[in-house]
Amino acid sequence: MIRRFSVLLLLVGLGAIFVGLFAGYTPDSELNLSGRYYAEHTAADVGAANIVTAIIVTYRGLDTLGEVTVLFLTAVIVGLVLSRGRQERSLQRQLPEPGELLAIGSRMLVPLILLLGAYVFVNGHLTPGGGFQGGAIIASGVLMLLLTDPARRFGHGLISRVESVSGVVYVLIGLAGLFFAGGFLDNRILPLGDFGSIFSAGAIPVIYSFVGLKVGAEFSSMLVNLSETEGT
Repeated sequence: MIRRFSVLLLLVGLGAIFVGLFAGYTPDSELNLSGRYYAEHTAADVGAANIVTAIIVTYRGLDTLGEVTVLFLTAVIVGLVLSRGRQERSLQRQLPEPGELLAIGSRMLVPLILLLGAYVFVNGHLTPGGGFQGGAIIASGVLMLLLTDPARRFGHGLISRVESVSGVVYVLIGLAGLFFAGGFLDNRILPLGDFGSIFSAGAIPVIYSFVGLKVGAEFSSMLVNLSETEGT
């Protein structure tokens, strides 16, 4: 009874806070100085139709590097923690065979999921999406394979190499921008191309492709580690 009352009191308190925030919210009538600069100059400076992508990859490139690093550390920690409780065992003997519908559906959908993930991060400079979103979609394809056949084993070495190579190339591209353009991850190390075309926005499509592969490998690594843990 006390626990229920405490939960109810907490919900009422949170509701009161959100109502107060909503009642006192007044939208800005105009963009602030940074927002105005991004809105007015991003297309000309960077050549990307998707302004959000341009800000994340170029203007806030160091922040993006930090986010990718945090995700990498998370994947490493998950792998180290789960490896302590992992035991060698034959899942084939303990788990039933996957259903025919699920197996056939997986074979049909996984290639399309991987293709969609690649499309999302390659076209991140033109449409909503980018490296993080595309990488998550690719990892969802790996998740579908694991759900279809929990006994499946993925090569940790391959996932690790994809993640490592993508991260190194990402940093090298950033350093190339520092030395040959205007700053770290400056996309103008490559021609900006025709605005709105697939070959535009300089190095942004290349940067987001490697970010997508890195993020996809990191999420996939966590999923594979979870699938190989005792009790999963």
